[in-house]
Amino acid sequence: MTEPPPPAGELRIHLGAAPGVGKTFAMLGEARRRLERGTDIVVGVVETHGREKTAELLDGLELLPRRHTRVGDELDVAAVLARHPEVVLVDELAHTNAPGSRNEKRWQDVEEILAAGIDVLSTVNVQHLESLNDVVERITGVRQRETVPDEFVRRAQQIELVDITPEALRRRLAHGNVYAADKVDAALANYFQVGNLIALRELALLWVADEVDVALQRYRSDKQIRETWETRERVVVALTGGPESETVLRRATRIAKRAGQADLLAVHVLRGDGLAGAPVGATTALRRLADDVGASFHTVVGDSGATGVADALLEFARGVNASQLVLGTSRRSRLARVFDEGIGARVIQESGSIDIHMVTHGAAGSALRVPRLTNALPLNRRVLGWALGVAGPVIATVLGATLEGVVGLSTDVVLFFLATIIAALVGSLGPALLAALLGGLLLNFFLTPPLYSFTITEPENAITVVAMLVVAVLVALVVDRAARRGEQAARARTEAALLASFARTVLTRADPVPRLLEKVREAFGLRCVALLERESGTGDGARGADHRNWRRVAVSGPPDCGRPEDADVDVEVEDGLHLIGTGRSLPAYDRRLLETVGGQALLALRGQRAAEETVRAQRRAEVNETRSALLSAVGHDLRTPLTSIKAAIGSLRDPVLRLSGSDRAELLETVEQSADRLTGLVDNLLDSSRLAAGAVDPLLEQVGYDEVAARAMIELPEAGRIALDIPADLPDVVADVGLLERVVANLVDNALRHGRGAPVALRASAHGGRAELRVVDAGPGVPKKQREKLFAPFQRLGDRHTTGVGLGMSVARGLTEVMGGTLAAEDTPGGGLTIVISLPVASPASALEPARR
Repeated sequence: MTEPPPPAGELRIHLGAAPGVGKTFAMLGEARRRLERGTDIVVGVVETHGREKTAELLDGLELLPRRHTRVGDELDVAAVLARHPEVVLVDELAHTNAPGSRNEKRWQDVEEILAAGIDVLSTVNVQHLESLNDVVERITGVRQRETVPDEFVRRAQQIELVDITPEALRRRLAHGNVYAADKVDAALANYFQVGNLIALRELALLWVADEVDVALQRYRSDKQIRETWETRERVVVALTGGPESETVLRRATRIAKRAGQADLLAVHVLRGDGLAGAPVGATTALRRLADDVGASFHTVVGDSGATGVADALLEFARGVNASQLVLGTSRRSRLARVFDEGIGARVIQESGSIDIHMVTHGAAGSALRVPRLTNALPLNRRVLGWALGVAGPVIATVLGATLEGVVGLSTDVVLFFLATIIAALVGSLGPALLAALLGGLLLNFFLTPPLYSFTITEPENAITVVAMLVVAVLVALVVDRAARRGEQAARARTEAALLASFARTVLTRADPVPRLLEKVREAFGLRCVALLERESGTGDGARGADHRNWRRVAVSGPPDCGRPEDADVDVEVEDGLHLIGTGRSLPAYDRRLLETVGGQALLALRGQRAAEETVRAQRRAEVNETRSALLSAVGHDLRTPLTSIKAAIGSLRDPVLRLSGSDRAELLETVEQSADRLTGLVDNLLDSSRLAAGAVDPLLEQVGYDEVAARAMIELPEAGRIALDIPADLPDVVADVGLLERVVANLVDNALRHGRGAPVALRASAHGGRAELRVVDAGPGVPKKQREKLFAPFQRLGDRHTTGVGLGMSVARGLTEVMGGTLAAEDTPGGGLTIVISLPVASPASALEPARR
C-alpha cells in the first residue's frame, strides 16, 4: 500500500510596495526569530545586492549551495529537497531561471518545494504581480519582464505587506542603502519619483486589502456567519427601474462618498416568476446609470411580493458584507400600505446591523392607485363578454320564471351569480359589471316580491345585488391580471427570441453589422435602419448641421437615413454613435428593446473593427516578413556574384599575375556568368514588384508551345537534358510570347537544377478548350502539403545549395495568371515533380491580329 503524499508546505510572502522598502530584510528577521525558536531553517537563495545590513542578518543561518550556471548562480531545488528542512528562504519569487534550469521561473521552484512538504518564506514586489504589470508600466514607464501569477501569490497562507513612506524610501536611496552611489541620481529622477512611489504604495495597499476581503468572506462563509461585520464600508442601493431610481442612486452616491469613498453596489431584483416587474429595457438603463456614478451593477432574483423582494435585498447585502442599504420610499398611498406594509418596512424589520436609508422622492406616497385594467383581451373575446353580460341575466331570469314552482329564490340568486362570473371570465370588468347590474334589476323586478316592481323590501335583496357587484369586480380583476401577465409573458418570449436571433447574427456572421441591421428592419417593420457615427473633428455645436457630419457605418434599406434629427427612431448607442430608423414611430416597449439591440450593434461593430485591425496587422506582419526575407536572400545572392566579379576583375588587372590565355578566358567567363546571375536576380525582383503592383500589361497573341519551348531552351546551359514531346497538331494558345518564354525558362531551369541529373521532359496536350504544357522532372519531388509553398516568394523549401532568392516559381505563377492561365504542381509518376502550365486555346478570331487584354 503506497504511503499518502506529505501535506503541502505553507507559503509566507513578504510583499514589497517598491524596491528597497526592506522586504528581504523583513524576511531574514522572521527567519532569525524562527531559528531562535529551534526551527530547522535554511537559506535557499537570498539576494543582498551588496547591502551590508541585509548581509549581516545571514550570519548564523545555514546557506545551501547554489547551482552554478553560465549566467549566474541559481536556487538548487534538488539540494533543498535532499536537505528537506522545515523552512527554506527563497528570495525574489518572480525571478527567471537560467536556461537549462529545472523550471523556467523561481515561483515554479517554490511550488515544487511546497509540494514536498517544506515551508517557504519568500519575497516579491507589487510591480511583479501579473495583474498589475500593465498598470505599473503606465505609472512608471518601465515594463517589468519578470512576473508571477496572482493566483500563486493568493495561495500563500500569509501575505505581509512591507511598506514605508515615499520620503523615507527616497532618503534610504540617497544614503546609499538601496543602490550603489553611481545609480542613485538616475533612480531618484526616474522610477523613484514621489508620485510613482505613492501610486505603487496605493496599488499594494488595495491589492492586499482585496486579498484580506476575500479571506474574510471565505471565513464568514465557512463559519456560516450572517451578521454584518463593519470592517469596510459598503453601500448597497436598491433600484426598481421606476422614475425615482436616479434620485435614489445619486443620494446613495453621496452617502458612499461621505463614508470615506465606500464601495457602492447597485442591485435590481428580478421577479422569480420570469415576468419583469420593471418596464422592458429598465435593466439596461439602470446599468448605464450605475456606470455613470461609478457603482457596480448587480441583478438578483427574488420571489414575487414585498416579502420576496425584501428577503432578496437583505440576502444580497449580507452576502457582500454591506454596512448600509439605501431604498426609495414606497410609491404606494397610505391606504394601500394599510393592507401591505411594503418592501421598505420589511427590510427595516429584518435588517439587523445593516443601516437602512429611506430616500424620499417625487413619486413617493402617490394617491390610491385604482387597479389598471387594460384591453389585453382579444376583440372577439371582449365582444362575446358584452353579449354574455346581457344574455346571461336574461337567461337566468327566464329560467327562474319558468321554474318558479320548482326552485326557490336562493336558486335564482345562484343562477344570476353564475351569469355574472361567466361574463367576468370571458369579458373582464365591463361585461361583468353590466351582468351584475342587469341581473340585480331583473332579479328584483321579476323574481323578488313585490313582483314587477323595483322596490326592495328585504335587506337580503340589496345585499345580493352588492355581492354580485363585488364578485364581478374581483373576478374581473383576476381575469385582467392574468391577461396582462399572459401578454407580458408573450412579449417577453418574443423579445427573448428576437434578442437570441440578433445575438446569433452577431456571433455567427462574417459581416455582423449589416446583417443585424437587416434583421432589425425586418423585425420592427422599418423602411431603413442605419448605424451613424459622428465624423471626427465636428463639435457639439455642429451636431446635425449638415449631412456630412454623420457617417453611415452600415445601412439596411434605402439610404435615406442621414441624420438622427430626420429619423423616426433614434437610439444613442454611445456618444457619437446612433442607431436610427425611418418608416414609422415605435411604441415605448419596442424602443427599449431597440436600445438593447444598439448594445449588440456596438459589440458587433467593435468586433468587426477589431477583426479588420487584425487583418491589417497580419498584412503588416507579412510585409515585414517579406521585407526581411528579401533583405536576407538578396543580401546573400547579390554579394556572391559581385564578389566573383570583383575577384575575377582584380585578377585580370593585377600586373603581377601572369595569366595564360585559358586563365583569362576562364576569368572572363566567370564575370559573364556572375553578370547573368545578377541580371536574372534583378529581372525576378522587378517582375515580382510589377506583379504586386498590378503593372504587368501582357500583349496577348496566338503562339505555339513548341515555338516558345525552343526559344526558352536557347539560353539554358544544359539544354541537352531536355526532351520535347509536343504534338505537331497541338492548337496554339493565347499568351504574351515574351512572358510565356520567361515562364517556361524559369520552370525548366528549376527542373534541371533539382532533377538529380535526370532528363527533363516537356509534354503538351489539349482538352476542354485549354492547352497544357507539362515540365516533368524525376527529382525528389515535393510533399503535397508543401506544394503551394513552391509558389510563395522567397521560398526554397529548405534547399540551401542552390542560388537565387526563391522568386522564380512565384514570378512564373504571377506571369501565367496575368495571361489568363494557371500554374499548378502535381506528382510525376514514378517520382519527381511536374509543373503544369494551362492556357486558353486560341480561337480562329484571335489569329487575325494581336490584342491587348
